[in-house]
Amino acid sequence: MKRSYKIIPIYTADVSGVCSALYELGGMTVMHDPSGCNSTYNTHDEIRWYDQDSMIYISGLTEIDAVMGNDEKLICDIEIAAEELKPKFIALAGSPIPYMNGTDFEAIAKILEQDLGIPAFSVPTNGMHDYVYGVGRALAEIAKRIEGKREVTPKSVNLLGVTPLDFGPQEHVDALIQNVEQAGWKVLSTWAMGDTLENLARAPEAEVNLVVSSTGLRAAEILRERFGTPYVTGTPIRGFMKTLLNAMEEKKQVAYLEEEKRIRGFTLESGKRDTIILIGEPVIMKSLAAAIEIKYRINVKVICPLRETDGLLADGDVAVRGEEELEQVLLRESENLKGVVADPLYRPVCPENVAFYELPHIAFSGRIYKKKLPVLAELI
Repeated sequence: MKRSYKIIPIYTADVSGVCSALYELGGMTVMHDPSGCNSTYNTHDEIRWYDQDSMIYISGLTEIDAVMGNDEKLICDIEIAAEELKPKFIALAGSPIPYMNGTDFEAIAKILEQDLGIPAFSVPTNGMHDYVYGVGRALAEIAKRIEGKREVTPKSVNLLGVTPLDFGPQEHVDALIQNVEQAGWKVLSTWAMGDTLENLARAPEAEVNLVVSSTGLRAAEILRERFGTPYVTGTPIRGFMKTLLNAMEEKKQVAYLEEEKRIRGFTLESGKRDTIILIGEPVIMKSLAAAIEIKYRINVKVICPLRETDGLLADGDVAVRGEEELEQVLLRESENLKGVVADPLYRPVCPENVAFYELPHIAFSGRIYKKKLPVLAELI
């Protein structure tokens, strides 16, 4: 029960992450579920739902089909829809019930590809992971299928790991791109928001890939393996751009960790122990933390409630599992804690006597605070 949640919500699930990642690429995404996942996704997680068309569907799995393992109905329904809609690819995403039934999604994808002549793949989701896993696995599948040669365009970059779940509406993503291009780099593709599948195919031309959130790490690894493209991890926040650009030039893999060693040394030597805590996705929060440390020379720590944090956090940062563990960490840090920066729904579990600064996160609170979403690229 230590990992249960009784006050704060959980993050967006992996199934919604798949749909968010593939939303604009012209493919057909099918959630295999008895219709619950689709309503959760389109009413909470997807801010583009009413303004931008996409081929995202639910299979409408019935109890008898689940019990009898009637995969033929799923295959038939997808093939009928695909023949009418002509998608560029078909993606299958699982939910808890087909996961428990042992549905062979890889085999179904192969049948669909053979019958239709359309690329088809499955993303191994089951509703038990957070969105970082779902987005990451979906973008990885696209990276596996990119064709092309490594013909590098100097000072060019791909932005990997861009969805509304982390960054909000398109104009916020445009601000990220603007920060990079104003620094003299050309953005070839944005994975996968405000871009097309054809444009993503230019990925091998980039001099470097920029992983702007942890959702882009899997794709970055695959593109490095297939085409030899190095990658740098960090978010192009205005106050962090100098550090990030240096890392891109020198191909340092995790930009904010290098800078943090120097800044942390300064704060410790000068005896400053006041601390600010940021709660959220590791890459964005660590980039923001570095920007705060650079400008204000104050110690900043990150608490990450998401699962995939390997190599993304520094000494002193904490990966937590569950609400109780989060409260314990905040209590332990409360003596020197001067402020907490987090989604507004974290406020009830934060110390009452500590300043709280709202930083809404769609993957956590959905659309509730959409009008208050900051433009991350313009912070600090």
